Amino acid sequence: MAKRTKILFTIILLFSILGWHLTDSLIVLEGSITPLEIALQSAGNSRNELEKVLLYYRENSSDSLKYRAVCFLIVNMPFYSYLSGKQLENYKSYYSWLKKSKGKSPEQVADSVKKVFGPIGNMVRKRDILEIDSAYLCHNIEWAFKVWKEQPWGKNISFDMFCEYILPYRIDDEPLAYWREMYYEKYNSLLDSLRMSNTLDKEDPVVAASYLIERLLDKEHIFTSVTPTSFGHIGPEYVQYLSGSCREVTDFCVYLFRALGIPCAIDFIPMSGSGSAGHFWLVTWDKNGEDYKMDFPEPLQLVRKSWWYAMDMSAKMYRYTFSVNRGVYESMAAYGEELYPFWRLPKFKDVTHGYAQYYKKEMKIPSERIYKEKRDGKIAYLCLSSRDRWIPVDWTEYDRNNLVFRNLKKSSIMRVATYENGSLHFVTDPFIVDGWTNKSHYYSAGEEKQDVVLYAKSNIDTENLFRDRMIGGVFEGSNRADFADKDTLFLIQSKPYRLRTVVKSWSDKKYRYLRYVGPENASCNVAEIAFYEPNDTTALKGNVLGTPGCSQQDGSHEYTNAFDGKTWTSFDYIEPTGGWTGLDAGKEVQVDSIAYTPRNRDNYIRPGDTFELFYCDGDWKSAGMMIATTDSLVYKNIPKDVLLLLRNHTRGVDERIFVYENGTQAWK
Repeated sequence: MAKRTKILFTIILLFSILGWHLTDSLIVLEGSITPLEIALQSAGNSRNELEKVLLYYRENSSDSLKYRAVCFLIVNMPFYSYLSGKQLENYKSYYSWLKKSKGKSPEQVADSVKKVFGPIGNMVRKRDILEIDSAYLCHNIEWAFKVWKEQPWGKNISFDMFCEYILPYRIDDEPLAYWREMYYEKYNSLLDSLRMSNTLDKEDPVVAASYLIERLLDKEHIFTSVTPTSFGHIGPEYVQYLSGSCREVTDFCVYLFRALGIPCAIDFIPMSGSGSAGHFWLVTWDKNGEDYKMDFPEPLQLVRKSWWYAMDMSAKMYRYTFSVNRGVYESMAAYGEELYPFWRLPKFKDVTHGYAQYYKKEMKIPSERIYKEKRDGKIAYLCLSSRDRWIPVDWTEYDRNNLVFRNLKKSSIMRVATYENGSLHFVTDPFIVDGWTNKSHYYSAGEEKQDVVLYAKSNIDTENLFRDRMIGGVFEGSNRADFADKDTLFLIQSKPYRLRTVVKSWSDKKYRYLRYVGPENASCNVAEIAFYEPNDTTALKGNVLGTPGCSQQDGSHEYTNAFDGKTWTSFDYIEPTGGWTGLDAGKEVQVDSIAYTPRNRDNYIRPGDTFELFYCDGDWKSAGMMIATTDSLVYKNIPKDVLLLLRNHTRGVDERIFVYENGTQAWK
């Protein structure tokens, strides 16, 4: 009975995902039809091509593992598809252009692609099961087995691991391509000396993986999430340019490792617990089965000894698999309702436990914290925040009297919802669970109000590198251009917390030459400087002086930026120590006050921009729009103990939820 039920679920899954009709004849056959036959029936005119491969390997008794391997691929093949279009390859030129575009922003490169090639046009979705021919399938199988058997570390890789993490001919939705031989010919020689070594453990896949990454000639990653269109996975050719997001460079490592017989997978979080995006990274295993992770081009790290192990990255972590997770689908489909898209075709498994130092086996939602409004949904989703949206990362049965999520990692702000009629319907207020006491705190709007003073729209703690680089920086005055005789006007002793920090000068003398000298190992990072005379609100002017040369070596971060009036540009000296920037005032002047701005990512309150504050009271509610006149905003009569979100309607996309505690923004 259990076998028949699984087969029936396979049929329902396949036909519901592909949008086909479940015929009476298939239902009649459900007691005898196999998953392989189901896949072959869905292949249409390509069935003969697939059967050629099955027959070829079945008739050769020495290829019994290859027959099992091709069955594994075909059974899961119906669940893969890709987009095809005349302009798609032209648009992917973006990744090669970005690699060579010194001094141009990703936005500029993306605009150039669209201008050169015109509109991308219509895309056609093609399904693997209808497209793959016998030659392509055999080529993939032969090359996968070749590297598995010939590499010394292959002896420590089981057949099941081989099938899931070396054999697959694709990652997800990229166009089909012959990639194995290309990567093998290009990169296999990097491992020659390892294979000949008598000292290194060449039978350990992690040793091979680390050895390979260390010897890659090009590891420069041009990071951006900007694209000229929505691509999905871009395929084996274009990921070699190492430009794009974490997904593109992780895809490169998957092709690279699998082409050389190193088992690997992509682990991911659907949504960060402290950011507003998901993340992808690579995982592989040593000969003892220990997990190692890598954020390219960083070295491989043993997961249980990495900082990720203790961090609250997300409540749940998953691993992509080539096979469909039929167990998860069957469990959720049994409730008979529309599933949230992430779980409609679950080609992943839960690996949270392997990444969790602080692991919560059960998290029960108190019934008194569940909204009284009755919901029709039978599945409850645990959600994390992405700006003003909530992204489900886990699920459980919706039972008002026993609502329990299981096997969670310590995380940040969460919320519970059902999914009905294509949208989320929340059943709790946002809440957080203390990792030490296990006590929950719910952010619920009450009658009490407060005024809030805001300095940023996103977590500036992520910019601590820039802010800390101002500690120990010194402002100096001199009447000699070489500053041989100089006085200290002010020494920065704490990191700035706002866009524009104003301080009083420690000297009442007059100086012609004024400058800022960055502390050691800080590359003189500063965005903006202004010197003011007594009783004057206009910044001093003069000839800008300083040490030329920036780390980018393209003129984009020179010392002149500190006096260009733009807080979003900055100085980044080419050397870690010795940089400075200043003014020749043309005459001796007394400096009464100094204003300075740290290098930043433009997430502070910028004067002239239009902002809107939202607070979470069931749904997000607006507290009003405001044009900033200084580097802070003041909103009055805001409910206490609620989640807040500040949106800049003028520019930028980085925003993060926060609460207002003890007179300051506390990012969540």
